[in-house]
Amino acid sequence: MSVRSAAAFALTSQIVSFAIQFATSVILARWFITPHELGLFSIAFAAVSLVGFLQDFGVNRYITGERGLDDDRLHTAFTISILFAWGVALFALLLAAPIAWFYGNPGLLPLTLVIAGSYLLVPLAIVPQALRQRALDYKSNTLIEVGSAVANAAVAMTLAMRGHGALALAWGAFAQQAARLVISQWRAGVVLPWPLRLAGARPVLEIGATNSVLAICNSIIARAPELMIGRLLSEVAVGLFARAAGLALQLRLLVAGAVTGVFYPAFRQVRDEGKPLGPPYLRVVAAYTGVTWPAMAGIAVLAEPLIRFLYGDRWVAAAPLLLWVALAQCCYVALPLAGDLPLLFGRKRELVRRSVIDTGASLALLALAAPFGLVWVAASRLVHGIAWIAIYGGMMRRMLGYRNSELIGIHARSLVATVAAVLPALVLYLVWDGPSAAGFAQMASGGAIGIALWLVTLRATRHPAWTEIAATAVQLLKGRRFLPFRGKLPEPNLR
Repeated sequence: MSVRSAAAFALTSQIVSFAIQFATSVILARWFITPHELGLFSIAFAAVSLVGFLQDFGVNRYITGERGLDDDRLHTAFTISILFAWGVALFALLLAAPIAWFYGNPGLLPLTLVIAGSYLLVPLAIVPQALRQRALDYKSNTLIEVGSAVANAAVAMTLAMRGHGALALAWGAFAQQAARLVISQWRAGVVLPWPLRLAGARPVLEIGATNSVLAICNSIIARAPELMIGRLLSEVAVGLFARAAGLALQLRLLVAGAVTGVFYPAFRQVRDEGKPLGPPYLRVVAAYTGVTWPAMAGIAVLAEPLIRFLYGDRWVAAAPLLLWVALAQCCYVALPLAGDLPLLFGRKRELVRRSVIDTGASLALLALAAPFGLVWVAASRLVHGIAWIAIYGGMMRRMLGYRNSELIGIHARSLVATVAAVLPALVLYLVWDGPSAAGFAQMASGGAIGIALWLVTLRATRHPAWTEIAATAVQLLKGRRFLPFRGKLPEPNLR
């Protein structure tokens, strides 16, 4: 499967999964789940995730990136994955009671037990899904992601309608992991680690050690805001922040997150062929920023009417939080794959060092912002995003061999397209209704005009994302005879 075909499958998977998760979150938030209940679930999920992120132990990256992967190496990687991941899951189960005690809320105990229990299922899905990614078999990946999203939605909705509140969300997470296990094993032809094999474990352990440090850093950065808010403020505040952060992250992953797993094995191929890395990476930057920046900026501009329309008035306090966290997401896609590519190119120590610095910066900003309230915590995420670019920018430039002027040129064109995309919504605030009174018609009008202006600007500025968008549309539609540019588009893959 070509890189573009894999990306098309990945995008389809992300869109369908997002639609399911998004619809479920809207229904639950409007009628069944309160900010307090979402806050309880978010605290339990964040606490378990602090150790749960360790489960992969770099096995996915090892399998997708290893040059000479054979049956013996695969079997060893699977054995290490099982032993390490089950150890992490058992540790998470033991943490359930201390977590409930630390937050002074017995209601966290059953939530934490259910979420931690789901991690017992994870290791049996890691290797099968990694094998499908290595083969760029994103048809299988689509089935896995969509199937697990359906399982989560079905269980969470059913239990929420029966009045189980936060526990419905926890069992939904459990069902998601169970579905991921079953579908990934089916698509891989049932891959099991028995008998256990530890011979030749050193390469897996080396990448696993690096990945564990990175996982801890990423986990702290991702989950510390909810844990700190829960301790210093309230469960309701956690629920509001989780709603804003979750919506921004979901929409960012919808736009750009799906193809991350495609580009990692694709860059492995470029590396193995010894070809220059700068040009393909800059094309990836253009694709990410040219699409994600306008989407995130649009969410920030429409934050208040969007929250009111989707979730109702009881969630409106999440609107100013959504503005800041959506803008922060723009920073995190300015240098895509910054946490992945250094592992392919022998920069493990430098990546670990910068990840530790990044984690320290994130925690310091949270500690400074938390005493001033929830909005300040959200604003600190944008400051952290800017710091994140400064921390990783030099490493990526030296590693991949592009010039700063080339990167700035792409970012500048993406910024112009972003301004064009949000300008109609801002103008409509002046001539129609302000953010607190804007309705669906105003949002839809601003969004539609913004999308049109965005596409015109991409083409007028000769933004590389324009070619990618047009070519991907050709591939998805499979109707080249209906399109005026048939046969004129290059095949813009990484090679």
